[in-house]
Amino acid sequence: MELVTPGIGLLFWMLLAFTIVMVILKKFAWKPILAMLKDREESIDNALKAADNARDEMSKLQSDNEKILAEARADRDVMLKEGKEMKYQIISDAKSGAVTEANKIIEAAKATIQSEKKAAVSDMKKQIAEFSIQISEKILREELSNSDKQEKLVEDLLKDVNFN
Repeated sequence: MELVTPGIGLLFWMLLAFTIVMVILKKFAWKPILAMLKDREESIDNALKAADNARDEMSKLQSDNEKILAEARADRDVMLKEGKEMKYQIISDAKSGAVTEANKIIEAAKATIQSEKKAAVSDMKKQIAEFSIQISEKILREELSNSDKQEKLVEDLLKDVNFN
């Protein structure tokens, strides 16, 4: 059982070695280890602060991006609206121009038709007058071909005429 229970001498030397190691560690290693732990803690805090700042900056950038996108959408909507209004204005102008031009063409066509109608009526009157003269000539030649008919015609005409 000696292996399980340590001897007093062994305990003394172990305690002495442990104390020496602790004194050496306290004198030479404890301060640098604590300084390194403190530096490590500060660097972790700085990294966390930097991450928070980066997160805040990202949220600001994201909100700025959303504002820019909203402005861009609003500008796009305004441009589309102006484009549609311009399209309708151009169409309206083209329609009114077409209506005006069509009215001018219709008026010109009416004037042309009216002048051609007058010319046709005038031509018809001339032809009717010529036909009337030709018919009258033929009738008069027939009627006046003998002298008895001429005298009778003159007498009938004189009876029809009233001298007031």
